[in-house]
This record gives sequence, C-alpha cells and structure tokens, in this order.
Amino acid sequence: MKKWLKYLLLGLLALIIVGFLIFFIWTQQTYGPSEEMTRLVEEPLQKDGWVVHEPSEKSKVGVILYPGAKVEAEAYSFLAQQLASEGYVTGIPNMTLNLPILNSNKAREMMERYPKVEDWYVGGHSLGGVAAASFVKDHPDETAGLILLASYPTEGSSFANLETPILSIYAEKDGLTTETKIEETEPLLSSDAMLYEIKGGNHAQFGMYGAQKGDLAAEIPAKRQQEIIVITIHEWIQN
Repeated sequence: MKKWLKYLLLGLLALIIVGFLIFFIWTQQTYGPSEEMTRLVEEPLQKDGWVVHEPSEKSKVGVILYPGAKVEAEAYSFLAQQLASEGYVTGIPNMTLNLPILNSNKAREMMERYPKVEDWYVGGHSLGGVAAASFVKDHPDETAGLILLASYPTEGSSFANLETPILSIYAEKDGLTTETKIEETEPLLSSDAMLYEIKGGNHAQFGMYGAQKGDLAAEIPAKRQQEIIVITIHEWIQN
C-alpha cells in the first residue's frame, strides 16, 4: 500500500473516531428532572431501564410515553405518576444514547412485562412522539392509539388513510414544535385524530426538566401544564 493512501485511511479513521466521540458526548448532555418534579413525585421507580408507575388497582389499560431527545426518563415521572393515579399502568423508557429514534420498538418490552394489559396507548414527547408514531403505525393490532405531545408523524409513518385514534397535544408558547409545524403536519394524522392546544404552555413543560434551549417562556406553571396533559389524555381514552 502506498504511503499516502495509508496516511489517508488513518486520517479518515481518526476523523470517524473523533466524530463519534463528539456525537457521544453530545448525547450525554441531557435534561434531567427538575427539583420541583423531584418534590412532587412520591416514588420514581426505575425497573430495568423504565420509569414505571402502577395504579392502586389492577388495570387493563396502559400508557407508554417515549421521552424527548436527550431528556431523561425521570423527567416525566410526575406525568407517569398522575396517569397511574387515573388508573393506567404507565411507563417511560430509557433510550439508547438518549435518542428515542434509535429505540422505536422499545414499547414492546413494557407490553411483554404486563401481559394482562389489553389496551396499550403509545406516545411520546417531541422526537419521542416521532418514534412512537412509527411503532404504532407498524403495530396497529397491538396498540389502541397514539399520543403525540408536541410532536407529529413523519411522512414515512403517515396515518392519513387510516382510522387510528390519535391525540395530539401541543402548546401555544412552544418554540420548538411550533403551532405552524402542527398545522403543516396535521394532514399526516388519521381521520380519528383530536388536537388540543394548551394555552400558555411551552415545549419543556411536557416534561419537568427546566428550561430548554430554543423554547419560549411558558405563561403557566409546569405543574399546571402537566395536570392539563393528564386530564386531556384521561378524557380522550375514556371517550
């Protein structure tokens, strides 16, 4: 092998390694649970890579929510706790490299752990919702509906010609998943889709992890936004 070619290959290998290290470090710079959420959650449970909250009585209905990109599962513990108090087995998974798009089939783990749950609603926040949409689209017989929190399907997982129940909750002050983006992607939703806007809410308060770069300031407290999300999900499932 010629020397110049050898040096070129070594240089390319070094660039790949450096690029991967930079990417890995970036994925580890996550948003963790806020102090407020830690005070509100009675018992954030980690079970083999999942934050799980169970209702006081056995339930045949479950909710799985994928976290947003680079957001820790624990940041959604209050949301999971409140959904469990409404009677739903609720799980939030940890994701490979904190990127839900790498684990779109993660919901299956929870389903296998709770075989007595008959109806599973799978959803997610932001990029987590994109991954959840892909899972629901590919597993229509195993899921009862899709929950989008400041999120939307991609064209590759469009529900436009389907009747899949979809709940899309978005926020007025969301600086990342804007109202314009929600309007643009509405044609990708099914004929059985319900959209709900949280007045004064923002992107980060779909979890409880503090402020997020690029987001707008919310006009309502994080706890209030979380309560609205829970009420909206509960009423949608019941109806």
